[in-house]
Order: sequence, then C-alpha cells, then structure tokens
Amino acid sequence: MTITLKLATSLDARIATASGESRWITGAASREQVHRLRAAHDAVVVGIETALADDPELTVRLPGYMGRQPARVVLDSRQRLSAGCKLVATARETPTYVVTTGAPDPALVDAGVRVIGVPATDAARPHLKSVVQALAAEGLSNLFVEGGGQVAGSFLRHGLVDAIEWFRAPIVIGGEGRPAIGDLAVAALAGAPHFRRVEVTQLGDDLWERYARVA
Repeated sequence: MTITLKLATSLDARIATASGESRWITGAASREQVHRLRAAHDAVVVGIETALADDPELTVRLPGYMGRQPARVVLDSRQRLSAGCKLVATARETPTYVVTTGAPDPALVDAGVRVIGVPATDAARPHLKSVVQALAAEGLSNLFVEGGGQVAGSFLRHGLVDAIEWFRAPIVIGGEGRPAIGDLAVAALAGAPHFRRVEVTQLGDDLWERYARVA
C-alpha cells in the first residue's frame, strides 16, 4: 500500500479563502501535473466536504489521454453524496466508491456506486486504517489523497502518508483562509510527521515540491 497526499495551496498553506473560494489557487501547469499524478494511481480519495463543495469529477483530463481512469473514493460517513453530483452520475463509467459507517444507501447502489462499510471512530468518521484495508481488498493499493484539510490531517495523524506532492502558488491568503492540513494533535516537535524534500520544480509561477516520509 502506498499513499500519496496532494496539496495545492497558497504560500501560507491555505486551500481556500474564508468564503470557500478555491478555483484556482495554483496555475494551469500545476493542474496539468496533478492529472498526470492521478493517472499513476489506482484511486483518488477525497472527503465528503470537498465532494459537496466542488462537485469534482476526479478524472484524468489530459489532451489525447486514452489510459485507465483511477477509481474515485469519497469518505462519507453519513452518505451525503447527492445522486445528481458528477461522481454519482458517472459511477457506471468510472469506478466510484463511497466509504461509510452505516448501511449502504440504495440510491447510491442503484446508481452504480460501490458502498463500503467500515467501523466508525469516536468522532463518527470512517476508521482510516480500516478504510485503507478495505480499499486494498478492492485492489486499490496506490492511493492519491486530494483533500480537504480534515482528510489530509487524518491521514498524516495516523502515519499513513508515504509521500507528499505539494503545489504552492505565490499568493498569501491569511489566517482566516482554510488550512490545507487539519489538526494533528502534535504536542512536541519530535512527534510531528517528518518528511524529506526529494525534488523541487517550477511550474509556471508555482513551485512543485515532492516529499518522502522519513522512516
């Protein structure tokens, strides 16, 4: 199992303004590279808040691309994903999974969504290690986690992130903006997740930084 976290942020690690505006923080070259990274993974993973706010397709959209599309995975404990959203509407064309903590919603199942039940945490969210195990059982062992901040923080907090692909735009949003990474419960620096930078590339005005977890 390999899990990569993708971040597309301002210089101060914000993914949206306080009002939720996020399109587009990074430039076209960065967004194109994200599509290439998606193509290299088995599945793209997002949280329900990102799915509801952005109504994303989470597909590889590159000129002339004819390769395999990654599966789309939404962490959605209460199955709030709408039957009319793009992910559900295209579930029969591109494999789409909802990971929940309850019984499958018949409307999602009828639309072709694969609903997977896992145990809940004390906060009533899907237990992440169980999520990873369940996805591996589906043949999805190379995951590309795209957000949002709560999901990013949860994967980091549980020590599940092997690599980070960080696209950083030369703008500053400020403390009222929405953070790229949620709470980590770090009490001391020694307990913080550690990564080493392995590559830095300029993409237009953005920087693409690649990190690997320090064992």
